[in-house]
Amino acid sequence: MDKISRLNPLLEVLKSSPRRVNKILVQKDSGRKKIKEILDRAGQHRIPCQFVPKRQMDVVDGGHQGVIGFVSLKAPVPLDDILESAKKPFLLLCDSVEDPQNLGAIIRTAECAGVDGLILPERRAAGITGTVRAVSAGATEHLSVSRVKNLARTMDELRKKGVWLVGAEGGGREYWHDFDYDVPVGIVLGSEGKGLRPLVRKKCDKILSIPLAGKINSLNVASAAAVFLFEVARQRNYFRKQSE
Repeated sequence: MDKISRLNPLLEVLKSSPRRVNKILVQKDSGRKKIKEILDRAGQHRIPCQFVPKRQMDVVDGGHQGVIGFVSLKAPVPLDDILESAKKPFLLLCDSVEDPQNLGAIIRTAECAGVDGLILPERRAAGITGTVRAVSAGATEHLSVSRVKNLARTMDELRKKGVWLVGAEGGGREYWHDFDYDVPVGIVLGSEGKGLRPLVRKKCDKILSIPLAGKINSLNVASAAAVFLFEVARQRNYFRKQSE
């Protein structure tokens, strides 16, 4: 059992998988409009809601926004299921991203860019925690996440299935847009400090960079993710299709 104390993530759970919500605590005398929407959706699905004083809410979670939902954990999605459901897989692989703030921002960007699935190693990586959900603004409820035991071995399996693997790393001569992303593709991101591990780097079909014009020699991993992922979306005309 987990708890969600931010408005947007709880609302997204109620929209996408309300059966996972077991009970909601609601702060008395809270006038936030989104709380009314949460109560309406909870009522539609007969989810118990209990109104309690703020001081009692603070004991359960001091960072709440007037609600605290007790929610069953979302199960990881098998990688094969992600591949089968995608016509032309658009994947994101995170190699040892350990900061929950970064992972939450990456998930939000990935969901907005149309990524089919996120692949995370089971060890040496942040999990889908409350902080990750909060930073993602609820995107964790809509993006399929697969946890794998060995990322390098998973990359071998993806290549056998026709997925091109593009690693993001600074200092290279080829840039992020020097690739035709209109193929099954997985963008591979490294950790915050060390970047791609040598074995993971070796498994990539291409290593591409983002040129920098300032004095700082690297981008935050979440910022680099946004540049790469929206280039894939741009080349695949995702935004044009949405407007038609």
